[in-house]
Amino acid sequence: MSLYSQTAVRYALHMSRNASEPAPVTRRSWLRTAPAALAPLAAGSAQTGAPAARPNIIVLISDQFRWDCVGAMGRNPMNLTPNIDAMAGRGVLFRNAFSNQPVCAPARGSIFTGQYPSRHGVWRNGFGLTPGAATLATTLRAAGYSANYIGKWHLAGNPGNTGQGVPNGPVGPEYRGGFLDLWQGANALEMTSHAYEGDLYDNDGKPIHFSGVYRVDFMTGLAQRFLRSAKQPFLLGLSYLEVHHQNDSDSYVPPKEFVGRYSNPFIPQDLRSLPGSWPSQLSDYFGCVARIDEAVGTIRQTLVETGLDKNTIFVFLSDHGCHFKTRNTEYKRSPHESSIHIPLVVEGPGFNRSMEIPELVSHVDLMPSLLASAGVAIPDSVQGRSFLPLLDRRTDGWRNETYFEMSEFMTGRGLRTPQYAYAAAVPKQPDWRAAPGSDRYVEYMLYDLYADPYQHVNLAGNAHVAEVSRGLRQRLAERILEANGAHSTIEPAVFPYP
Repeated sequence: MSLYSQTAVRYALHMSRNASEPAPVTRRSWLRTAPAALAPLAAGSAQTGAPAARPNIIVLISDQFRWDCVGAMGRNPMNLTPNIDAMAGRGVLFRNAFSNQPVCAPARGSIFTGQYPSRHGVWRNGFGLTPGAATLATTLRAAGYSANYIGKWHLAGNPGNTGQGVPNGPVGPEYRGGFLDLWQGANALEMTSHAYEGDLYDNDGKPIHFSGVYRVDFMTGLAQRFLRSAKQPFLLGLSYLEVHHQNDSDSYVPPKEFVGRYSNPFIPQDLRSLPGSWPSQLSDYFGCVARIDEAVGTIRQTLVETGLDKNTIFVFLSDHGCHFKTRNTEYKRSPHESSIHIPLVVEGPGFNRSMEIPELVSHVDLMPSLLASAGVAIPDSVQGRSFLPLLDRRTDGWRNETYFEMSEFMTGRGLRTPQYAYAAAVPKQPDWRAAPGSDRYVEYMLYDLYADPYQHVNLAGNAHVAEVSRGLRQRLAERILEANGAHSTIEPAVFPYP
């Protein structure tokens, strides 16, 4: 059976299963995962477990990558991601991973601090992490790791917003979040480069120019050069701009050889009934997805060639998704699945289990999980939880919901549970301005994902779900308080209906 046919079969099998529902446990799947679950793990399965040898860690971020583009998810039959699918087959596929704020800088702040945006302070694009903040890089570096970064950063802040920070390009050491060893990045790579020309910046702020080579390929080459001479243990952040649109042209730019390859593509079901930019952009977006997948394969092959694969945890994820202007006037910044649901695949020591995790996890859980895998103490500042117990199927006490914030297109807060997607926001007035939070929200979105997985029927205000809404309002208020200590009132939907 061809790879395309295998992916199509997975798609057909999963179409009838809601994305939030766990895959059924069969004797075959249990036998496949049980040996790894019962064997001693190199990375340890508890938060305090120390590895036999400290693993290297690579965190590969693809910007604006839809979760359902991953073939292993069973939602897209186009075979765009054979390398990521193979990674999922070897390691752990998290079926329900979510962004804690679906926009670039706040999401990245949560990835690297384990905190919600209202706590780490990067509540919108243009703000930066506080110098000296406890991050994945500072914590691992204190434990003897080198901390290295290639690509888009977006966490230094803009001087106009904070009175400190940097513009789009070079990033001073104090604003690098602890990545103080190799640095080949740009604060806003979308502003310092185009698909085939542009600049990153080195440790000294000098430009690293590329021209005539695709941006993804250039960055992958930088990463290969690092890996072939890296001193262990190391942390490498590899942050691609793709599959994000090119800002100044509002277009997705695939490699030249992929232009037209995905014309007349499969249309995800959440998009096909809604007006948006997808009719003109989806084929090129898929071309960018395919090139990112090739980059994942290249990095994986380099790990094999250098022998680093035996002791390197390799993470693939995104900061947020993309709804192609179907839910608001841009690509994300909404509480819908297409914005907040992200891909998350991990392989390497302690993760090579060929298993899927159905429980809900989010960005804030990544840092404590990686630290636990390395046997490094988790800072008290971290708000997320290690998901390593889930790999052993120890689910008792796991809070199976995720909390997210919105502070740009709207000021809002939300919950994602296995069945419901729920959000409340500050009603927009003529003088409305983006704000980090509020003491008053009004519920405006409620989807039953079991009945409506593509979110076409908003139930907010429906009398038939009044009790559900009441419980979610209470739970969301509790999560807001827990996240940042704020007491907020959440009011029922403005327009109730029978």
